[in-house]
Amino acid sequence: MVPPSRRMWRLVEPIHAVTYFGPEALDALARAGYRGFWMGYFAGRLAPLGSVGPLVATAVCFGFAPSRVTRALPDAWSFAPPDDALGARLSGATATLRRVGGETPGLEVAADLIWEAALHAATAGRVLAAANQGLPRPDDPMGAVWQAATTLREHRGDGHNAALVAAGVTPVQAHWLKIAAGESEDQTLAVSRGWPDETWQHGRQELQVRGWLDAEGRLTSEGRTAREVVEAETDAAAASPWEHLGVSRTDTLADLLTPLTDAVRRSEILPFPNPIGLA
Repeated sequence: MVPPSRRMWRLVEPIHAVTYFGPEALDALARAGYRGFWMGYFAGRLAPLGSVGPLVATAVCFGFAPSRVTRALPDAWSFAPPDDALGARLSGATATLRRVGGETPGLEVAADLIWEAALHAATAGRVLAAANQGLPRPDDPMGAVWQAATTLREHRGDGHNAALVAAGVTPVQAHWLKIAAGESEDQTLAVSRGWPDETWQHGRQELQVRGWLDAEGRLTSEGRTAREVVEAETDAAAASPWEHLGVSRTDTLADLLTPLTDAVRRSEILPFPNPIGLA
């Protein structure tokens, strides 16, 4: 049985992810002054934390090569401050969702439910989730849905990173586990995350020595078990919003979000495969 937290992630993640792929979202960050995709990405994603530098950003994002981050931060803040990034990402993502989602039925009810869920996500030890949780609720229901989805996505991501660290899995190793599980592709992750080839290949070799990957890079039984433990711990760490809502209201929210999530998927805005691991 799929845990509620994983079921809801599959609905919430595509809604959040339009901020990285939607043309309106990308244009809004460019108009704010950020130069290139990655400057806009890191400015938008890290803006809730303020004018953070590359060390903090690399730690929070976990999966990126430091060199990828340092090309964007702290320079991004000289083009536009974090408040501008927050405004741009909200307006851009909301515009994309309105275009693909149209008149989403029950949007106001969905906004109330998902905002309540996000507000009750336990954020102890979850820095990026807490920073998003502290942002004001947008007046527009679609904006509230997107911001709450973002809080919930970062809440799960923070917990996932903690589970990986506890398992002794490095960022590069985490990518290879995702590849081995069929959730992404080698080239997609290698290019987007910016790791040097030597470091990238070394991460795979380390997992082979550990007995988690075989010679062809496939999960061994030990590797599959270890990964299942990490995923189970991630699900457990992401449970608090849905425990607060309860089964009935979580089901109601799932029903209300499904048309919007399906619309995002049908729009082909999100690439498949993708670095996120969405199937």
